Amino acid sequence: MDVMLAEGLNHQPVDAISKSIINMGFNCVRLTWPLYLFTNDSLGSITVRQSFKNLGLFSSILGLQANNPSIVDLSVLDAYKAVVASLAKNNVMIILDNHISKPGWCCSRFDGNGFFGDEYFDPHLWIQGLTKVATIFKAATNVVGMSLRNELRGPLQNVDDWYRYMQKGAEAVHAANSDVLIILSGLSFDKDLSFLQQRPVNLTFSGKLVFEIHRYSFTDGDTWSADNANQACGEVLNDIVSRGAFVLEQGYPLFVSEFGVDQRGTNVNDNRYFNCFLGLAAELDFDWALWTLVGSYYLRDGIVGLNEYYGILDWNWFNIRNSSFLQRISVIRTPFQGPGYAETRSHKVIFHPMTGLCVQRTSLLQPLELGPCSEAEAWSYAPAKALIVLGTYFCLQADNKLGQPAKLSMICSDDSSKWDIISDSKMHLSSKLQDATSVCLDVDPNNVIVTQTCKCLSTNDTTCDPGSQWFKIIDSTRATKTTKSFLQIKPIIHFLARNFFGSYI
Repeated sequence: MDVMLAEGLNHQPVDAISKSIINMGFNCVRLTWPLYLFTNDSLGSITVRQSFKNLGLFSSILGLQANNPSIVDLSVLDAYKAVVASLAKNNVMIILDNHISKPGWCCSRFDGNGFFGDEYFDPHLWIQGLTKVATIFKAATNVVGMSLRNELRGPLQNVDDWYRYMQKGAEAVHAANSDVLIILSGLSFDKDLSFLQQRPVNLTFSGKLVFEIHRYSFTDGDTWSADNANQACGEVLNDIVSRGAFVLEQGYPLFVSEFGVDQRGTNVNDNRYFNCFLGLAAELDFDWALWTLVGSYYLRDGIVGLNEYYGILDWNWFNIRNSSFLQRISVIRTPFQGPGYAETRSHKVIFHPMTGLCVQRTSLLQPLELGPCSEAEAWSYAPAKALIVLGTYFCLQADNKLGQPAKLSMICSDDSSKWDIISDSKMHLSSKLQDATSVCLDVDPNNVIVTQTCKCLSTNDTTCDPGSQWFKIIDSTRATKTTKSFLQIKPIIHFLARNFFGSYI
């Protein structure tokens, strides 16, 4: 931004913010930097104090003096290094992200920072800056990656120049620091990598290339609140996969380096989008960075102290803005299966994005309910569409009355024990009762798994929210309490089944 200093240092000491990142369960920060900070010596050499004075931010200077006296009279370049050092000291990894060239709020199509050849985007100067940053932080072992440019965009963007300069930038960073991951963003505000399907990048190195995309609800305008939520989810997920997530199938890591929602929870567009997005994040196990840690800004769009409602921290950078949101995303902090991640044999878990919880059972006689995914039930999803508790003869069955808890049964061939994945969202689990009524899995106010009439299936229904009925069957090799014990359960169930339910075996 304009002041060229990491946000929040007028409210809290830099070490306190670094510690809070770890305490909230995060392990990495995408730390942005403007190109001119490292390529314009007169700009990078002014002190933090002078930078704030130039913008009339005198109250912020008082806050900096109180909370970060060792930083306030450093040059803005040395202050950037001090933030990196604080994060390193507190065991936070860093991805250095070249967010913009000329310091300021990003992004628009016509801000002169969008694509190679724009007013503030000289590709040769950019490569010099990448080289300098990679060299300066070569010894900083917590700097694990460099994102070469944020949200390429604007009227000049084209695929040929993308390959020409992004490949040059990648080679420059690799030559300066062969240890960091190199992260390449797409076109159209970083939502489009589809050109990679026809033409791979050509680099001298391998094994350290990552591709990044961004996605918000507003990426698709007001689709989520104006259209049917199931239809919106299906269309957006197809778009994410076809224009970005397909790189996973090519063997590359995918870094969704920006996504986020209004932390106040009142934005319908955001809420519906996030229920859909979280299901995809759990299913594909991509890496991610949440926008944003920032609780407030020194100066944004001419407003001093602007409150950032997408921020995890509140205005004073001390309290968590929405603790339930943090709890909800905790499920995707640990991979469900990722490469080289195999705590136990492959199985399925049933994930509920609206709560960030998974289906579990406390006993064979108690109703199934939602709980932490670390305690999720392990399932198999057979070709006959039965959801069977792994290591047992029990399957999930719809009760014969609406609103009643779904149950475990050993009769797994009935229609009420077959679960189809339906709707455009591919997140409704639907079965049939004995009278052929179609029902869907749902959750009651006590987090008990029940069956109800399927919601929002008509594409004409734009006001309905299907979130409570959205479930995702996910492949997992993550060990849970049930996967650790199912081998011990199986002989017991086998004994009970033979002695009490012999006619069904």
